[in-house]
Amino acid sequence: MLATHLMDVTLKGKWGFRMDIFDLRWDIVWNYRDMFIRGIGVTLILTLSGYFGGILLGLFLGLGKLSSKKWIYWPSKLYIDLFRGTPMLVQILLIHLAVIPTIFGHSLGYMVSGITALILNCAAYNAEIFRAGIQSIAKGQMEAARSLGLTHNQAMRKVILPQAFRRMIPPLGNEFIALLKDSSLVTVIAAPDILYASKVVAGASFRFWEPYMVAALLYLILTYGVTKIVAFIEKRFSNSYVPRKAEGREAR
Repeated sequence: MLATHLMDVTLKGKWGFRMDIFDLRWDIVWNYRDMFIRGIGVTLILTLSGYFGGILLGLFLGLGKLSSKKWIYWPSKLYIDLFRGTPMLVQILLIHLAVIPTIFGHSLGYMVSGITALILNCAAYNAEIFRAGIQSIAKGQMEAARSLGLTHNQAMRKVILPQAFRRMIPPLGNEFIALLKDSSLVTVIAAPDILYASKVVAGASFRFWEPYMVAALLYLILTYGVTKIVAFIEKRFSNSYVPRKAEGREAR
């Protein structure tokens, strides 16, 4: 009896309609498949653009925070604290509704605003990853490189960063996954991403289980795929630094 009762559980919305939990209408989602496919594309474009832009800006910010020059250190620190300490949703709204219109005199569209916000936010987190990765390398590495005649920039580029990058792969991968999920916030400025497609379907059909379950499943598939790619890259770099077996007398 209890099982039968649970199978018959229904939800009643504030407008009085009823929907059986187990009476899902996947045909409704299928009818909007083109919108979901477009949403996947928009989500990936936003995430990839924001991430790699954040990598470049984050590297400079991370190096700036390691700088001994106050005029480089303090702006880098203030930037990082500002974007790490405020909600991304607020940043997106400010950039889309205030910053870009003030600079250019008009809005440049959801894509420019979304990518800009994601780059600026991602850079702050990547900067800390770069800083921690560089500081994890023993200071003797820099001293040894300088003693061989390399400049500070050459030593950083050829000695420190290659070693630090191996240690930064897992946190950089986690940042990509976090950014992929946070990219759903751009739906607030009408960017037609995965979440926006779900909202359109839900509003048009008054069905909420199906579109939002599909959105959750799509994000899960994307994040799972990224997790596997990051694990592969991490393993590949780890194997590339495994010392070869000694040959000749040292192998005996």
